[in-house]
Amino acid sequence: MTAVTAPPRPGDAGDAVGGVVPREVVRPGSVEEVAEVMRASAADGRSVVPVGGRSKLTWAAPPESCDLLVDLTGLDRVVEHVAGDLTVVAEAGVRLADLQAQVGRAGQLLGLDPPEDGATLGGVVSANASGPRRLRYGTTRDLLIGITVVLADGTVAHAGGKVVKNVAGYDLGKLFTGAHGTLGVVASTTWRLHPVPPARRVVTLELPDAAAAGPLATALARSTLTPSAVELVGSAGGAARLVVLFESIAESVAGQARAAVDLLGGGEESEDLPGDLGRRPGGADDVLLRLAYAPASLSAVLAALPAGTAVTAHAATGVSYAAVPAAEAADALPRLRAAIAPHDGTAVVLRAPDAVRDRLDHWGPVGDSLDLMRRVKERFDPERRMSPGRFVGGV
Repeated sequence: MTAVTAPPRPGDAGDAVGGVVPREVVRPGSVEEVAEVMRASAADGRSVVPVGGRSKLTWAAPPESCDLLVDLTGLDRVVEHVAGDLTVVAEAGVRLADLQAQVGRAGQLLGLDPPEDGATLGGVVSANASGPRRLRYGTTRDLLIGITVVLADGTVAHAGGKVVKNVAGYDLGKLFTGAHGTLGVVASTTWRLHPVPPARRVVTLELPDAAAAGPLATALARSTLTPSAVELVGSAGGAARLVVLFESIAESVAGQARAAVDLLGGGEESEDLPGDLGRRPGGADDVLLRLAYAPASLSAVLAALPAGTAVTAHAATGVSYAAVPAAEAADALPRLRAAIAPHDGTAVVLRAPDAVRDRLDHWGPVGDSLDLMRRVKERFDPERRMSPGRFVGGV
């Protein structure tokens, strides 16, 4: 292995990815060192899994092998913040919270708010992570305007931003978002920022039945109101709380909050965000699922879940998270996928206890898109050394 800032060390159980312990762990300190590591790994034919803050390592299937874990937290520089252009360039190992603090001093923010503690920018891109404010700002694919990646053979490629070398015919930002490290290593990112809203107002409505949130979220989406987030926290078949967040100038949020209370038929107003807003439900003994579906189908999706399943939902954008008890997951998951399929629904396993992980189909049916995914994999990683088997269909 080529020398880097910190020499490789043996992997241990604390480095495991989906239960697979890497043979070695290396922590490069620059994009150039990542390229050196990748060239050496290509020469040796070693499988590579890149990681950042390790907050979402379960968000894909376990790798078939992991000869080398590449820890990207050494790439921790905010390279350039151009406040006048509302853009920032930062390396993959920069923690999202640290970036928010830095650009916040200029009255700006990156409109991504996934709840995982310690999330890094590279991990956010690789997992396509988002949070409640996706309703207002969009997701990673909307906010990422440039990317630098290191391919499996050590080639450094760029797209968007200040392009130096691109890969002809491919939108690297879109391809690497949500690819879970199966195409290469995300090394640096360029983002579109937004001004920090000067005021906020929160409307909270307690519901005896979570399914009632479906038509209410649809009514909000069809109104002239512009919430930053519409969040549901509760359980399938049980009680729930609907939280509507408005962010703008003081006069606007006050008026929109009053209008929301009228539209919802009730609710309490406050300036305080709930502490659990956007948090994933359940605990380590549950199987955590991410459900995506047509936004108007929230009530139908909740009805398809086992009664009592803990749920949080981005209620106006068609994304929910459900915590199914591990003992029920293997039987419940196929039934759930069949029930939500007519609603353009999918269910992906994000986290599962070791005892049941290998019994679950993490991704579910993917249809005709699998052939395209395999062709892209062949283009970027023909030897299948990058996070092998982590993605859909064993890609």
